[in-house]
Amino acid sequence: MKRISFLAVVLLASACTTKDDLKKMIKENPEIITEAIEANPSQFIEALNKAVKVAQEGEGKRRQDEEKKALEDSYNNPILPNLRADESFRGNKDAPITLVEYSDFECPFCSRGFNTVMELMSKYEGKIRFVYKHLPLSFHPQAMPASQYFEAIRLQSPAKAWEFHDRIYKDQRQLQNGEAWLKSIAKELRVDLARLALDVKSETVKKRIDEDMAEAAKFGFQGTPGFVINGIPVKGAYPINHFEGIVEELKKRGKLSL
Repeated sequence: MKRISFLAVVLLASACTTKDDLKKMIKENPEIITEAIEANPSQFIEALNKAVKVAQEGEGKRRQDEEKKALEDSYNNPILPNLRADESFRGNKDAPITLVEYSDFECPFCSRGFNTVMELMSKYEGKIRFVYKHLPLSFHPQAMPASQYFEAIRLQSPAKAWEFHDRIYKDQRQLQNGEAWLKSIAKELRVDLARLALDVKSETVKKRIDEDMAEAAKFGFQGTPGFVINGIPVKGAYPINHFEGIVEELKKRGKLSL
C-alpha cells in the first residue's frame, strides 16, 4: 500500500472523514500508523507529548475541582472524630480549635506532619488542642509496636506518652532498631516497665488502636498523615499555610471565633 505521511493521518482525522470510516481504514491497514510514526518520529513524539500534557492538565483540573467541591461540602457537613472521655489532649483542652491526626509513627510524611503540628501549636498557643490517633500501615513493621507503646505509656502518664511521641518523630530512623529502641525510650522516661510489658499487648490498647483505624477508614483516610481540623479533613502532609487557610475560612463563615 502507498505510504501515508503523518500529516495525512492527522488531516484524515480532522477532516470530514467520519470516526467509523477512520477506524475502519486503520483496522484494515494498520501499517498506516506504524509507517507514519517511522517516517515522522519527531513529529509523532511532539504530538504525543502535547496530548499527554493536555490530558495531565485536564486531569489536574478535574482533581482540583473535586477537591474544591469536597472541601466546600466539608464546611457544610463537618466530620466529627470521637473524642473519648479519657482523651489525652495536647494544649488547652477547652480550646476552640481541635486538631486530630491519624498517623503512623514510621511514616516519613508523618514526620513532616509532626513539624507542622508543632508549628500550629505555637502559632495558636492556648487556642488549639491536639489529639493523636493511630493509623499504622501494614508495610511499616515498627508502626504498630510504636502505637502500642504510646498507648501503654499513656495509661501510666499522658505527659510521658507525649514525650515518647516527640522522641520518635525527632529521631524516626532509630525505629529500624525495633522494639529495643522503644524500650530504651520507656526506660529513659522512667515508666513502670513491668506494667508496660503487660499493657503493650493488652486488649485495652488493641481496642483503642483498632477504633482509631476504623474511624480513619470511615473518614476516607487510606494513607498517612490524615488530619481533621474543626471537622475539615486534610489528607496529606500539607504545610502550615494550608491549615491557616482553613482556620481563616472557618472564621469568615462564623464557624470559629478566636
